[in-house]
Amino acid sequence: LGMFSELKFPVPWGHVAAKAWGPSEGHPVLCLHGWLDNANTFDKLIPLLPRDCYYVAMDFSGHGLSSHRPAGSPYHFLDYVTDVRRVAADITQCSAFLFLSHCFISPQFCFLYPEMVDKLILLENLGFLIAPEDTEEWLKSKRMVIDRLLSLEAKQLTPKARSPEAALQRLLEANRHLTAEGGAILLQRGATETPAG
Repeated sequence: LGMFSELKFPVPWGHVAAKAWGPSEGHPVLCLHGWLDNANTFDKLIPLLPRDCYYVAMDFSGHGLSSHRPAGSPYHFLDYVTDVRRVAADITQCSAFLFLSHCFISPQFCFLYPEMVDKLILLENLGFLIAPEDTEEWLKSKRMVIDRLLSLEAKQLTPKARSPEAALQRLLEANRHLTAEGGAILLQRGATETPAG
């Protein structure tokens, strides 16, 4: 398990980088580094673990070899949970995975997506605490945000090119309060002319 391969998982702002050890058909183990660390956190530990698992140690966005979010974008903890969701969906291929984690992102993930996780192993971690009366609402709202974002990303297509007239019509249909004159004014700055329209 001393040999590893480099992985890249596409995200809208670039990629999430990861290191992988073991057979890709082995039981997936997602390894999360701690605050201000990176995937190299696991270099000395992984060779000591069972050899039949597929260990993937990801670099959070802005850490290690992962792309930074666009300048001025915050790094919220829920965004890291979303990054884990992207990677987990890619490495598990419908089976649950095991977490080996230095950070409190993993308990949040387990709370939101328990069906995706077999086991959680926390290394020097406090866990994830939430007031009992807030549990259901937090779970529902946060999972909805992540799932909607990933659904929108999956549907991203090349923007449609329209004639100026068709673009105006589309804008007016979506904004019934606009007049044709107001829509035309907005399109002067809100649309980009391309060779296709």
